[in-house]
Amino acid sequence: MAQDPLFRLPEREVTDPRLFLRRREFIGGALALGAAASLPSLARAEAEPTRTPLNARAGAFSTDEPSTDYADATTYNNFYELGTGKGDPVRNAAALRTKPWTLTIEGEVARRGRFDLDDILKPHPLEERIYRLRCVEAWSMVIPWVGFPLGDLLRRFEPTSKARYVAFETLLDPEHLPGQRRSLLDWPYREGLRIDEAMHPLTILAVGMYASTLPNQNGAPLRLVVPWKYGFKSIKSIVRIRLTEQRPATSWNLSAPREYGFYANVNPAVDHPRWSQKRERRIGEFRKRQTLPFNGYADAVAGLYAGLDLRENH
Repeated sequence: MAQDPLFRLPEREVTDPRLFLRRREFIGGALALGAAASLPSLARAEAEPTRTPLNARAGAFSTDEPSTDYADATTYNNFYELGTGKGDPVRNAAALRTKPWTLTIEGEVARRGRFDLDDILKPHPLEERIYRLRCVEAWSMVIPWVGFPLGDLLRRFEPTSKARYVAFETLLDPEHLPGQRRSLLDWPYREGLRIDEAMHPLTILAVGMYASTLPNQNGAPLRLVVPWKYGFKSIKSIVRIRLTEQRPATSWNLSAPREYGFYANVNPAVDHPRWSQKRERRIGEFRKRQTLPFNGYADAVAGLYAGLDLRENH
């Protein structure tokens, strides 16, 4: 399977200089270093997408760290269905059709079926949770997500005793999703969690961010957010959830098994084959910071992996 050329870039070429130069406190130092001349640029959206307000209560587990600017969080994205460049998703976002939208629930559950998303959402009060999310290329953001616990949804469909994993699929629509016309991955995009990871109260299905509906480039209308795992455990535009007895295949593990394991826990002690995991650059900051085990959520989730070798099961 062909590798995404983005992932062949050295780390210094992955982070967009716009995210530093636009900050007054870093302009002088960045210009002195000639960052603008040495790093690739990223086109900003000409206009901010329409933001429909969402009513959401304050959720538990939120960090008190400052949130990433909305403009940065919605214009610097990984969403390979809309392109491999960080600026491709916002440029191609209008291609994604989000209405009507259905979600299929199947597999090891007592209640199966295909449901309109609006009907899925009705019983679930929305919460706003401010989560750190670290991406595989050693950059991170802090996002106020709006959503509800995935576990609350799964319990509605009564998982059987054989349900050990939860598999997710994104929309397959190469006519409107230009990235799916390339053989970068075996489409549709697939992701998976262990059932206890999926039922953990930190794990949510997000329908919005910054108190507004999700922009298309951020995974509208429904995406997964697992804050202690790397960014590629953030499947977007979900159309299918299947509970299984066997561990499901996941897109990046199929594409590059030596580099991307099933678990994807943030473990700074284990280097990616092509870059270190020890430090990360928060979008909007100039200096790197130390990466924390489980992305800083170790107190809440480390017990899920007691006895599991997190070097081998990366």
